[in-house]
Amino acid sequence: MSKSAILSIAVRYLLPLQLLFALFVLVRGHNEPGGGFIAGLVVAAAFALYAIAHDVRQARAVLRFSPRRFIAVGLLLAAASGLVALLAGKPFMTGLWSTVELPVIGKVGTPLMFDIGVFLVVIGVALMMIFTLMEE
Repeated sequence: MSKSAILSIAVRYLLPLQLLFALFVLVRGHNEPGGGFIAGLVVAAAFALYAIAHDVRQARAVLRFSPRRFIAVGLLLAAASGLVALLAGKPFMTGLWSTVELPVIGKVGTPLMFDIGVFLVVIGVALMMIFTLMEE
């Protein structure tokens, strides 16, 4: 299968931009529309485009972690965000925020932690499906 030089060069510049946009959507999501699900889909689309331009093997190498690891860490993080409330004597999955406000993000708390968990799970599930289909 011949590779497109134009697509390969375009992906070299698009991948970092898509990852940066996903980070923006993730961080913005706990105050405005966006969040972990949409940001995870953006990351998965970026790596799917990379796999189309190069190869699934190379895309896996650039990703560095297996999609299964993203799923596992994301599930643990999402569950841990609910356990924080239990440890504080509140009902499971009650949102708790810190008193410190960060310049760009604002107040961080368990909802952002949950969003990051969702973000990782979506990346893992979507890329596992995409890579498996592309390898077939």
